[in-house]
Amino acid sequence: MFSSILWRIEGCSRSFVLFLKPLKCAALSLSHGHCSSARIGTHPSSGQKSRISVRCRSKPQRQVCKTVLQHFDALYSEELGEQWTSARDVLLNPLSWQYACLLNRFSDLTNLEQSLRALGYTSLLPRVQPEFQSHAANIHLQCLIHRDPVRLPSQGHQPGCLKQYFLLNAASVLPVLALDVRDGENVLDLCAAPGGKSLAILQTATPQLLHCNEVDPHRHNWLLKTLESYVPTTLQHLLSVTRLDGRSVGGERPGAYDKVLVDAPCSNDRSWLYTPDTHQGEIWLKERARLPLLQKQLLCSALAAVRPGGVVVYSTCTMSRAENQSVVEAVLASNRGMELLDLTQLIDSLSDHFGFAHLHPPVGHLVIPKKGQTWGPMYVCRLKRVH
Repeated sequence: MFSSILWRIEGCSRSFVLFLKPLKCAALSLSHGHCSSARIGTHPSSGQKSRISVRCRSKPQRQVCKTVLQHFDALYSEELGEQWTSARDVLLNPLSWQYACLLNRFSDLTNLEQSLRALGYTSLLPRVQPEFQSHAANIHLQCLIHRDPVRLPSQGHQPGCLKQYFLLNAASVLPVLALDVRDGENVLDLCAAPGGKSLAILQTATPQLLHCNEVDPHRHNWLLKTLESYVPTTLQHLLSVTRLDGRSVGGERPGAYDKVLVDAPCSNDRSWLYTPDTHQGEIWLKERARLPLLQKQLLCSALAAVRPGGVVVYSTCTMSRAENQSVVEAVLASNRGMELLDLTQLIDSLSDHFGFAHLHPPVGHLVIPKKGQTWGPMYVCRLKRVH
């Protein structure tokens, strides 16, 4: 699929050369394997850059939890119809999952984008319509995707050295594009860990304030490490990182933000399907029934936290109707002065270019993975506070 190619990466005051092997081998790490080690650097005598090889160590194949799968089959066959068959095939085959490469504009990217394009990566944004490319901010966002299920090796955390790229499901940038942050705005990422969407926001614009909140202690620490790995110290004054209960933020800071992202805790379809055992699967399914209440409370808090005229984007990584459109419909019914904003132009332009599957329910948009275009699941909806 790929011919062998040398990929030169510049960064952290030294040059790296990464030897990328064909797709089925190491450097393009897939879901059942990862790069265990690599030798990087220059030859001590000649000073010439050395080619490195990457050794891969396969992880044990993850086991599907039958209890969760049976629940998904019953629910999604009814809610999604024939589209569930295709999505099911993707979810059950992690080796088919596609990953996007979000470049970090704050690091040294010398030759990196050119090298990725030589590998077949293309930009996520070239066909996005004018509403979402009308200002200079989005020009900063460099998110590259590949049509094949390739995954670059993750870069390790090195204190004082900014990482060059962040790996994510390509659909994860859709909520950030929908938020459409402008320079100088006050922005809240209400449920921010592990930090990919906060990082994407900083790639699109330079806000006056980016408030990154995460209530869970473990995920909060994960968020801190992500921001440390990607954001230079000269810009950290733009950040506020807290461990507040997201349900209370709107009451404590009413009308304080221009834009709010609610990437809500949800029954993540990709990870929940691989629950370690049946008992844990049963526990998670009980938790799933309680999630819509939490999601409604978080969305109400976000709508209170945004100023009149400001925008709130609600997103999840589940296909569950109860956690998606039903949450938004319930909040709209109980909160006057909120307006549903259309995202059809953005979603359709990306869908036309990359061919991913999506549904347009009465409220919001749902990206559904299918064979060959394994984006999602990702639900996204945009709201405006009128007064």
